[in-house]
Amino acid sequence: MWSAGCGGATGPVLLGLLLALLVPGGGASKTGAGLVTCGSVLKLLNTHHRVRLHSHDIKYGSGSGQQSVTGVEASDDANSYWRIRGGSEGGCPRGSPVRCGQAVRLTHVLTGKNLHTHHFPSPLSNNQEVSAFGEDGEGDDLDLWTVRCSGQHWEREAAVRFQHVGTSVFLSVTGEQYGSPIRGQHEVHGMPSANTHNTWKAMEGIFIKPSVEPSAGHDEL
Repeated sequence: MWSAGCGGATGPVLLGLLLALLVPGGGASKTGAGLVTCGSVLKLLNTHHRVRLHSHDIKYGSGSGQQSVTGVEASDDANSYWRIRGGSEGGCPRGSPVRCGQAVRLTHVLTGKNLHTHHFPSPLSNNQEVSAFGEDGEGDDLDLWTVRCSGQHWEREAAVRFQHVGTSVFLSVTGEQYGSPIRGQHEVHGMPSANTHNTWKAMEGIFIKPSVEPSAGHDEL
């Protein structure tokens, strides 16, 4: 059995209010190429399966019982927005470009929980379960993901991978789909190796303009 929480109102109006709170004042852009920066709010597309990283106030009926994380095909779902943040010790000032190899937290905007994984089997594929965990953006060390990309910084037009700091798995989708109550949504899980199932690209969002101009470079990670 799946478990649904009380939840709250979602939709464009609430999302607009949340984004206004997250990015006060100017210094943000909605479109165009550039860098992904700390504090930005965005959707992430799995480039192979063409689904966006998603969560909602519905808990897994097995494994950890934490809030479920899935992939959805719709591009206009407000539950697919995530905020880029640093670890609990900081290290990701608002507007600073995210470096390749940097550890970040991805906080689900509408529920305040962080993208998380741990040693529980995922419901459909028996890979490693990925959940959303914590309260108001504060969870634990298993919320940290390293951005794997080429060059020095995470570019919005480039495909990247997210490797979990604590367990080394990669954030992945392999096509399995759930039934009721989230029929048609795809399982998101952790896989031990880098492959075509775990490349992601920044899509729709509010991107904080870089606070400083990054230096050029092409170091491979």
